[in-house]
Amino acid sequence: MKQYLFYMMLSLWLALPVAAQTKGKIEEKRGVVSGGYNFLLFTPDEYEADRHPLPLVIFLHGASLCGNNLDRVRRYGTLDAIEKGRIIPTFVMAPQNPGGAWSPKKLNDLLEWMEEHYEVDRSRVYVLGMSLGGYGTLDFAGTYPEKIAAAMALCGGCSLKEMQGLGRLPLWIMHGTADRAVSVEQSKRVVKALQDKGNDKLLRYDWVQGGSHGYLARVFYLQKTYDWLFSHSLDDKPRAVDRSFDIDRKDIQTTYQDLRKMDMYEKD
Repeated sequence: MKQYLFYMMLSLWLALPVAAQTKGKIEEKRGVVSGGYNFLLFTPDEYEADRHPLPLVIFLHGASLCGNNLDRVRRYGTLDAIEKGRIIPTFVMAPQNPGGAWSPKKLNDLLEWMEEHYEVDRSRVYVLGMSLGGYGTLDFAGTYPEKIAAAMALCGGCSLKEMQGLGRLPLWIMHGTADRAVSVEQSKRVVKALQDKGNDKLLRYDWVQGGSHGYLARVFYLQKTYDWLFSHSLDDKPRAVDRSFDIDRKDIQTTYQDLRKMDMYEKD
């Protein structure tokens, strides 16, 4: 019942005219965890007003945005979607990787910092990313499946030696078949590892025919992406994967049409 009420309220709120919907602020957070990632944090205005717990979306970028300039993290992804008009009424954390693979432990350190300093709904923490961030998403979710309500990984893979933790949470993997930067075989390897153990009941996957590496960056701008994530909670007993949403080539190709002043470009 709790999940149903939350989802109904969220759906009604998203249906309001854009002018009637609240916005929020994006802040830089540097050095809040010793030796950890710097990050950008989006906080909706309504949180500042009432401090009620809110879900948290963690966005992990690809290799092209690595470095020490946090403004780069705005180039594409969930924060960019918000700035271009997509309404996502939750906390959004976008850490910046200075280089190398994403560290599940460092990401968990940031999550714990958020939970200590903000009213985060711990039953509704979500993670999504692409390319290097797709690897980071699967590595993080596979290491801490008990903390993540749902995850979506685009055109990535997994670095974990033991991947079976990924079978414990709702997971959607997407990869373009024409990806020349990260072969679709990397995602297929993850799917096969779960299928071989009969551990794929919470798994969804789509191989986008003819999709290039940057093509799937548009998924971050789809309302369906966030609707799917928000339909899951750690309070679901038993945990189940929502299969009522589909994302197809038409969705991806027309992603930007309903957003204001959207620039179309390829991403890593």
